[in-house]
Amino acid sequence: MALYEGPIQDLVDELGRLPGVGPKSAARITFHLLKVAKEDALRLAAAIIEVKERTVLCERCFNISMNPECAICSDPKRDTTKICIVEDPRDIVAVERTHEFTGRYHVLGGALNPIEGVTPEKLRFRELLARIDAEEVTEVILCTNPNLEGDHTAMWLARQLKPLGLSVTRIASGLPVGGDLEYADELTLGRALEGRREVEA
Repeated sequence: MALYEGPIQDLVDELGRLPGVGPKSAARITFHLLKVAKEDALRLAAAIIEVKERTVLCERCFNISMNPECAICSDPKRDTTKICIVEDPRDIVAVERTHEFTGRYHVLGGALNPIEGVTPEKLRFRELLARIDAEEVTEVILCTNPNLEGDHTAMWLARQLKPLGLSVTRIASGLPVGGDLEYADELTLGRALEGRREVEA
C-alpha cells in the first residue's frame, strides 16, 4: 500500500532507487522539494534532463564527456604512452586531483565479480587492447579499487598484459583495504601513484 498520494509516492519511489538513498531519505528529499520555490525544483529537473541529453562516453577512454572525445584524451600535452586503468569515471576525478598522473585513462566499466555476472567479456578489455597497439603504449597503471574485486581484476589484467611486453604497474599500498578510490584523499592517492610497482603476473 502506498504511503503517499500519486505523484508524491512516485517521486519517493524514484528517489529511493538512487544509490545510498533509503525510503526515509527519499521521503525527506521529496518533502524538501515540495517546500522549495517552483523555480528551484524546475531548475533541478532541467539539470537532470540536460545531463542525460548532453553527456556521452568518450569514444577513446569511456570517460564521461560533452564531446565524442573527452578533454583529457584531446589534450595534446598528455603522455600518450601511459594509460591508467580505472573501474569508473569517478575514479578519474580522484586521480586527477593528485596532479601526479599526466597520461591518459581507460575506464573498464566495473571490476570482475563472477557472483554478480561481471566476467571479462563485460569489461572494456578488447577496447583497451586496441588502444595499446594504436597508441604505442609502454606502461599500463592498474588503478582499480583496493578491495577483493579490484585486486582480482588487477591480477587478471596483469596476466593478460604482461606478455605484450608492457610495463604493468599497480598503485602502491596506503589506500584503505576495501575502500573506493573516489573517497581517497589527494595526498594518499598521490603517494600510491608515485610508489606504484611492477605487477608479477
